Amino acid sequence: MQIKVYNTLTRQKEDFQTLQPGKVGMYVCGPTVYKPSHVGHMVGPVIFDTIKRYLSYLDYQVNFVVNITDVDDKLIVESKKQNTTVTELAERVTADYLANLKKLQVTGIDHFPRATHYIGEIQSMINGLIEKDYAYASTGDVYFDVSKDEDYGKLCNRDPEQLEAGARIEINERKRNPGDFALWKGAKPGEPMWDSPWGPGRPGWHIECSAMSMKLLGESFDMHGGGLDLQFPHHENELAQSESFTGKTFARYWLHNGLMKTGDKKMSKSEGNEIVVTELLKKHQPETLRYLLLSSHYRSPIEYSEDRLLELRRSLESFYRFFDRVKRISGNTFYQVISKIKHQPAPKGISVFLGDIYKLRDSFLEAFSDDFNSGGALGILHDFLNALNRFADQSKIETPEASPEAKAEFLAAVAVFKEITQILGLFLEPQENATTQGNNQLMDGVMTLLIDIRAEARKAKNFALADQVRKRLAELNITLEDRPGETGWRVGP
Repeated sequence: MQIKVYNTLTRQKEDFQTLQPGKVGMYVCGPTVYKPSHVGHMVGPVIFDTIKRYLSYLDYQVNFVVNITDVDDKLIVESKKQNTTVTELAERVTADYLANLKKLQVTGIDHFPRATHYIGEIQSMINGLIEKDYAYASTGDVYFDVSKDEDYGKLCNRDPEQLEAGARIEINERKRNPGDFALWKGAKPGEPMWDSPWGPGRPGWHIECSAMSMKLLGESFDMHGGGLDLQFPHHENELAQSESFTGKTFARYWLHNGLMKTGDKKMSKSEGNEIVVTELLKKHQPETLRYLLLSSHYRSPIEYSEDRLLELRRSLESFYRFFDRVKRISGNTFYQVISKIKHQPAPKGISVFLGDIYKLRDSFLEAFSDDFNSGGALGILHDFLNALNRFADQSKIETPEASPEAKAEFLAAVAVFKEITQILGLFLEPQENATTQGNNQLMDGVMTLLIDIRAEARKAKNFALADQVRKRLAELNITLEDRPGETGWRVGP
């Protein structure tokens, strides 16, 4: 299946062709770890984790790297505010970041390089740029000379003068050109520092990513990702210094995800509107947040609001109710269903129903192959759910007269359904949702009593009482479900 990728560098969709057949090197810019992770920090990791899941499903070997910026001006300022060290602050905030990724099922990242662990590689690259006359030392600092890079600005499709006009350019007498950027910053009292040929100091932001990505993925690799706000200056400068150093293509495909928005502003610490992930997850389940981040095309802005999260939670409940149905039919939970983890053609000689199921799978894969359109793929997931429920209803699969063949077809289709939900990183384990939280021994006992009272009232033709039981439970957000031979219940409308 041919994958199409929108490349920021060329501003068009291209066929995805890797440098090495069957292998993908993917680098995504991670956080500067000076404050606890907000929801916006989860956007890139969830999107690119899903992309890796899809590529792995198509049998690519993917090496996925997300960096940690653990030395930076923001860290220095914040550590002084908190009366702690940069190292302690970075370790604490990194632990928070990694814990939140785990909760959101971001499990595909192979390396989390930290800038402070690559000082030798950074200095070696800076020295090489000086030797090639792309960089110069100036009173303890080292700067990249943008005038020496003939195609500087190609990622943003703008010339250097336009970029300078549209950005905050630091006034610095040590620079040759206003747009030159720091590769090495001379030490100031009380700041982290390392010895170097240019004097004690620390690396600039952009050079860190170039050195780490080349060390772990090689001088050229397949895919570089990050938020749209990083396109300039960070990615533009990364690209310039890397290709000036090696003379080779740095990354073949540049993918930029849309930003999290609250109202008409992007979510960020600088805007003061960030939603801290740990606080959000006290009210909403991690799966709801992952679902939100995948609900639109990755290049589009993601609208954050409490109403939107509640809407998506209701949407997810339809899947959780279906999982209850799977358990009633098979005796096993959906999470125990065994499914394929690599793509295989549809079996030959299958029924019309299973043929339709595999067509839905193909539609899902086509959507995802078109520039990783997770929003379109999620829409097909709902079509899949409707087809499964319709077949179960028409086959009367929860009744004694259901045929073994129908049950076998249904469970085979469920396995295909799980095959594609795994690509999205959804429904991998039970969520601590309202149903499971309430489903303890005491609640079970009370609900069994109320269901029995209602059944006795209906048997005695006291329909007013039976209706009153249902109505009062509904007011408590508990729904009764009359099924063949039994009545069940769940929390939710």
